[in-house]
Amino acid sequence: MKEHILFLTGKLAEKQLRNILEKMQPDFTYTVHQLGLKVAALMTCDMIARRLTDTFGADRIIIPGRCRGDVDELSAKLGLAIARGPEELKDLPQYFGKAAQQHDLSRYQVKIFAEIVDAPHVSVEEVVKRAQYYKKNGADVIDIGCLPSTDFPHMEDIIRTLKQLGFMVSIDSLEANDLLRGGKAGADYMLSLHESTLWIADEVAATPIIIPESHEDLASLDRAIKRLQAKNRAFIVDPILDPVHFGFTQSIVRYHEVRKNHPNIEMMMGVGNITELTHADTAGMNTLLLGICSELNINSILATEVSKHASRSIKEADLARRIMFAAKEHDTLPKHINPGLMALHEPSPFPYTLTEIEELAEHITDPSFRIQTSSDGVHIFNRDGLQSATDPFDLFPQLHVEQDGSHAFYLGVELARAQIAWQLGKRFTQDQALTWGCATEQSEESIDLHSFKPAGTTLQKPSTTTK
Repeated sequence: MKEHILFLTGKLAEKQLRNILEKMQPDFTYTVHQLGLKVAALMTCDMIARRLTDTFGADRIIIPGRCRGDVDELSAKLGLAIARGPEELKDLPQYFGKAAQQHDLSRYQVKIFAEIVDAPHVSVEEVVKRAQYYKKNGADVIDIGCLPSTDFPHMEDIIRTLKQLGFMVSIDSLEANDLLRGGKAGADYMLSLHESTLWIADEVAATPIIIPESHEDLASLDRAIKRLQAKNRAFIVDPILDPVHFGFTQSIVRYHEVRKNHPNIEMMMGVGNITELTHADTAGMNTLLLGICSELNINSILATEVSKHASRSIKEADLARRIMFAAKEHDTLPKHINPGLMALHEPSPFPYTLTEIEELAEHITDPSFRIQTSSDGVHIFNRDGLQSATDPFDLFPQLHVEQDGSHAFYLGVELARAQIAWQLGKRFTQDQALTWGCATEQSEESIDLHSFKPAGTTLQKPSTTTK
C-alpha cells in the first residue's frame, strides 16, 4: 500500500505546491491542506497543533521548511511522523530524491598530512596552536617541515609535545640528520627518503615516505620499493606532483604508472604544488586532485596553507575526500552529495522565473517587502508593486524608505546580498546570509540582521510565498 503524505501550506503557495506534486508523479499519495494563513513561512508548530483538526489518513506530514517550533513535540501530539520540507518549493523533487539515498560523510580513506612549513622559526606553543587548527579542519597527521641549512634546536620538543597531546606527527626534510632526529624523537612518519637514504629507515621506527632518487627516476623508486618490501617494512610512495607548466601532466602520468606497476602499495600525493602555486580558488583543485586520488587508490596527501588564497585547503580536502569516498562506494558521480565545495556557484541558483515572481507579487496585499532573484536580476515587491534591477542603487528611489534609516540599512544589506547572488549564480534567501561552503570560517548564522529592523517592519523571506 502506498504511503499517504499530508502537505501543509499557506494560501499563496497552495496552487504551486499542487502543480509541483502533480508534475513529480510521486510513488506516494498525498493531500495538500492550507491552514488558513496566507504566508506559509509564518506557520509554527503551535499553530499547526491548534488549527489542524484532520490529518486526512496521512502516514506522515511534511511542513514548510521554515516552520518554527518543536517538530518532535508536534509529532508526539498528533501521533504521526512529521518532517520539515525544503526551504524552497522548487526543491521538493530533489528533496524526495535525496531521501532515498542519504550519503554517509563520516567516512573517508585518504589521510591528510598538514604541513607546518616553517617549523624551525615557530615556537612550540605556536606549532601546537596551528596543529589544533589543522586537526579541527580535518588533518590526520601534523607534518613538521624543516628548512635547508637551518638550525632546528627545538625539533624534539615540538614532536614530543605533539605526541603527548595525541597528534600523529611526521618529520619533513631531505637531510638525513633531521630525519634521524625526528624519528628518534617519536615521529610516526618521515619524508622524504630515496634510494640513497633508505638506511635511515633501519635506524628509526617511523614509517618512511619514499621519492625517486632524482626527479623522474622511477627505476630508483622501484628499487627502493623492492628493498623495503624485502624487509617487510611499511612505507608510502610519493612520485611527486609537479606544478602546472613544470611537469604537472607528466607527473599525473607518473602516478598512474607507479600504481599500474605496484597495485597494492600505499601512495601519497603532495597537493600543495598545485593549490599553492596556482592563483585560482583551491576548492576545485582539491576536489579534482582528491578525485584522482580516489581513482588511483592514493590514500595520503600532503597539504599546506601557506598562501593566503590557499587558507582553506585542508578543510576543502577533508570534505572532498569524504565526498569522493561516498561517490566511489555508491558507484556514482560526485554530484548532489554535499554542497560544501561549491563556494561561488550552485546547481540551482534561481528557483523561480521572473514570470512566476510577477504572478506572486500580484497577490501581495501587505506593505512588507519581499526580495527574490531570477536569471533576469533582483526583484523587490510589496502591495505597492514590483521593482526589478541588476543594480540595487536603481531600486532605492522606488522604495521610499529615506526617512527610515534602520529599514533602509536592512534593505541595503539584503539587496546587496541578492545582487552578489545574482551575479555569481548563487541561491539567495531573504534574511539569510549567503552560503560559501568551505570558503569561509564564519557561520551563516553569526550575523543577526533582525537587530537592524525597526519594530513593525518585519520583512518576509521569499519562502513565505512558496511553501
